[in-house]
Amino acid sequence: MQAIAVALLAALALAPLPVGAERSDRDKEIVVGADRLTADDANRTSTFEGNVVVTQGTMRITAARVTVKEDAQRHKLYVASGSPVTFRQKRDKVDEWVEGMAERAEFDDRNDVLRLYSQARVKSNQNEISGDFISYDMKREVAEVSGAPPGKVAPSDSRVKVIILPPKKAADEKSAPGIQLKPDAGKS
Repeated sequence: MQAIAVALLAALALAPLPVGAERSDRDKEIVVGADRLTADDANRTSTFEGNVVVTQGTMRITAARVTVKEDAQRHKLYVASGSPVTFRQKRDKVDEWVEGMAERAEFDDRNDVLRLYSQARVKSNQNEISGDFISYDMKREVAEVSGAPPGKVAPSDSRVKVIILPPKKAADEKSAPGIQLKPDAGKS
């Protein structure tokens, strides 16, 4: 499940933000809590249902349902759906958090592709990206945000929205250049 969080955070690369998940999270145990688990060994599928909470280090995902499907090479496809799927994780080396939501999130760890569907939103600090579909290919570093998933026609009122706040200026940069007063050299 850690791969989902990393991928969700990577979606923020759409905005000019220095984003990266807390690197030490990768070494932490993954804990999944749910009301039910159905593990189908023959089909290599595990389905967690009901108030699903996934944690790994600073990463936390909530969903109504999470399904993990493993192929013969042990690659996994994670599908989280819910009311909505939410996530939160600390950024690496800074005291900031990335959080977001969507009705459904899919992560393919073979291809390192994340897809967020339906009312997708990713936020860090005051910067935010939203659209009905957010996709991020981590290998190629290519992102797409649109009003509808591929193959679907976006409603006419569907829009992509990006909010980027300018960086805060340091205290000495705030004062505008102007008249500078100098002490009178003739007075003591």
